[in-house]
Amino acid sequence: MSLLSPDRPSARTSSDTAAADRAASGTAASLHFAHAMPFGACLRPEGGVRFRLWAPDAQQASVWVDDAQAADDQVISARRLEGGWFEAEAPQVAAGACYRWRVDDKLDVPDPASRFNPEGPHGPSRVVDPMAFTWGDAERTWTGRPWHEAVMLELHVGTFTPEGTYAAAMARLPALAESGITAIQLMPLADFPGRFGWGYDGVLPYAPHEAYGEPDDLRRFVQEAHRLGLMVLLDVVYNHFGPDGNYLHAYASRFFTERHHTAWGAAINFDQPGSEVVREFFVHNALYWLLEYRFDGLRFDAVHAMLDDSRPDIMETLSRRIREACPGRHVHLVLENDSNDVDRLGPPGTPGRFDGQWSGDFHHTLHVLLTGERDGYYAEYASPDGADRGEPLRQLAQVLTDGFAWQGGPHNSEGAAPRRRATQRAPLSATVNFLQNHDQIGNRAFGERLIRLAHPRALELATTLLLLGPSPVLLFMGEPDGADTPFLYFANWSGDLRQAVTEGRRKEFAHFPAFADAATRERIPDPCDAATLEASRLDWLALAQPAARQWARLHRELLQLRHREITPRLPQLQGGGHEAQVIGNQGLYVRWAFADRWLEFTGNLSDEPVTIARHADVRSGEVIDVIHMSGDASLDDRAAGRFTPWSSCWRWLHRGADAPPASSTAGAGEAH
Repeated sequence: MSLLSPDRPSARTSSDTAAADRAASGTAASLHFAHAMPFGACLRPEGGVRFRLWAPDAQQASVWVDDAQAADDQVISARRLEGGWFEAEAPQVAAGACYRWRVDDKLDVPDPASRFNPEGPHGPSRVVDPMAFTWGDAERTWTGRPWHEAVMLELHVGTFTPEGTYAAAMARLPALAESGITAIQLMPLADFPGRFGWGYDGVLPYAPHEAYGEPDDLRRFVQEAHRLGLMVLLDVVYNHFGPDGNYLHAYASRFFTERHHTAWGAAINFDQPGSEVVREFFVHNALYWLLEYRFDGLRFDAVHAMLDDSRPDIMETLSRRIREACPGRHVHLVLENDSNDVDRLGPPGTPGRFDGQWSGDFHHTLHVLLTGERDGYYAEYASPDGADRGEPLRQLAQVLTDGFAWQGGPHNSEGAAPRRRATQRAPLSATVNFLQNHDQIGNRAFGERLIRLAHPRALELATTLLLLGPSPVLLFMGEPDGADTPFLYFANWSGDLRQAVTEGRRKEFAHFPAFADAATRERIPDPCDAATLEASRLDWLALAQPAARQWARLHRELLQLRHREITPRLPQLQGGGHEAQVIGNQGLYVRWAFADRWLEFTGNLSDEPVTIARHADVRSGEVIDVIHMSGDASLDDRAAGRFTPWSSCWRWLHRGADAPPASSTAGAGEAH
């Protein structure tokens, strides 16, 4: 008998295409999607609900149903099955009923696979009928967009609009599609206690957070995005559960293991006894979002902390199962992986591999160059005294040609190899570049965006590197609109946890020179104060002002240029042979190899003018077209190699059969 269940369902979508549902006129049946799984509450075709819970530490369990249609609560005893499963049949229960599991007649808990918890994770779960939502005709032909077209916007539903709901965010989708964005990446939706938070401390992975709206509101958001040609990706957290609202320890301790530890405590059990069920819990969660809600991809948070010694490990298993379940669709799988493990990456759609990975190295090198900051993890990307700008430039050159600058050694992964300079080349088509995201803004004490930290001309040049370079692009909400509102860390904890988080947040910065003074640390916003949430909301009135509109115009023009000049040729981007030279401590020359041409960038990443032609014999070729220039120098200046501070030139060059061979050690060499 399977450890999963006696009749383990397979992952599938269900579409209302039976002949009985077709109109006599022959019009197509309405479209519905659901995902069958061995966990949670499942509506039966013949009526009623089957409830199922994995509770190997429990002796008995029952389901308490609060049905508005019934006079009294129903108590349904569950039969114990092999492998620690409990199952209860409720023929009279329908969608909309709320229920809890009672374990050993003493502990009331939500369903860990709840599709919705309208009162939060400490309250009852609700029976949801996913087949009740009728998807529009556009969903019949929607298969997503190819990976090379990805220009992603990371979005926190609760602060994207004043209302903080799916419906309000949906109203702004047309403007995003018109601006050149091609994909929305939602920060985690898994339910967590309290009204507000980032979402990375979720405890009910199947239940969309109730403060943002009903499950069907989320479906409408995805449907409208698809109608506009926008993909929607979801950030999922499979490396830990949050500190409040997680009841699994009480009745399913095998969900966790003491063999491994993470920065958040005991690791999730992916390789010890009981791990078969745990692995399936997360595999089905991924399939649930992709099949039932029609998401176009997933971003997996901190996979370096998903510790698993089995083979295939959980990440390879996730990729294989997802690829198998989603044939004919562009489903994109993206990693956050501080180890920069190149072996996990592969061409889009490869079973066992992932389409992309966030490149922190791209961000960190440019952040050091733009701001001069070298505290914390920025120290790896700067010279010890901060005076040698060539060090971050050399690392940026390697990132732009080889994908990563560092490998190994994530800070919150047990037994990680020491950090070392990257020796494995990553495909540039898989390294997702960004200048800002929720971490890089929100983990700052005051949540400042780059627009408040860098000179406008420097930020403009960095933006061209992001939007015109060949790697996939990630922007943070408000960034392409010139937003300068902060994005702070906020979490609606209460009781002792609130005090611990507030104090811990301030202690976290005590070792930074700028926060050595206790009075300065006291000014750090309290994450648990609702005012911190409010300060993080995008100010759409401010985004209509001239200063913001100038940044919006820049992003729009660069994205139009990307879609016209760069995106159509990205399938011809070569796997290697890219070149870069650092010019003194100021200039950078990069050219990327395509099948029949080079894409060339030449720029001055400093506050002083530089004549690059006098410092290096940069390899060039016959110019096809100059596609963009930033800064205030003329075309004649560029032709002569003269670059004013923070200026650049982008060109297409012929790559003929007689072109000199590309360097095999791209990115690291400094020209003299």
